[in-house]
Amino acid sequence: MSRLQQQYKNEILPALQKELGQKNPMAIPKIEKITINMGLGSALGDKKILQSALEEMSLIAGQKPMTCIARKSVASFKLREGNAIGCKVTLRKEKMYEFLDRLVNIAIPRIRDFRGLNEKSFDGRGNYNMGLTEQIVFPEIDFEKVTSVRGMDIAITTSAQNDEDAKKLLAMFNFPFKG
Repeated sequence: MSRLQQQYKNEILPALQKELGQKNPMAIPKIEKITINMGLGSALGDKKILQSALEEMSLIAGQKPMTCIARKSVASFKLREGNAIGCKVTLRKEKMYEFLDRLVNIAIPRIRDFRGLNEKSFDGRGNYNMGLTEQIVFPEIDFEKVTSVRGMDIAITTSAQNDEDAKKLLAMFNFPFKG
């Protein structure tokens, strides 16, 4: 069991139960999954870009990412059906908590000109979305081997029914929100 998962069971779960006034511990919000997505529009012309992005994402996530392919052809983007245009990975349980620990404690503090995460990035159903402009904030990425800086989207799916409960949950995990 990872350090953050143990902290959730021993500290965060009882504190949230008390704060939300829930009697049933199964009704307390929890993080269900984390999805990391990297769009690679520039990979259409060069397959090495896609390969390096897959390697970097597997280092960051700890598991092999899935290649996303185009479903439709779009002539204005020079995109053909079946072309690889991105990669994504879904983390659950043990790997999810390990990634969340590295994200909050190591990667977010290394972001340039960071002033806090936007509180308006909740979707209305208790899920949080954030974007990173550089993959080099993660310590697993060797700065010398990076060919180009790429951004990624991180979606944190929770079992919370509303945004307020999800914000309380993520604040307990030490997410640095603005204000």
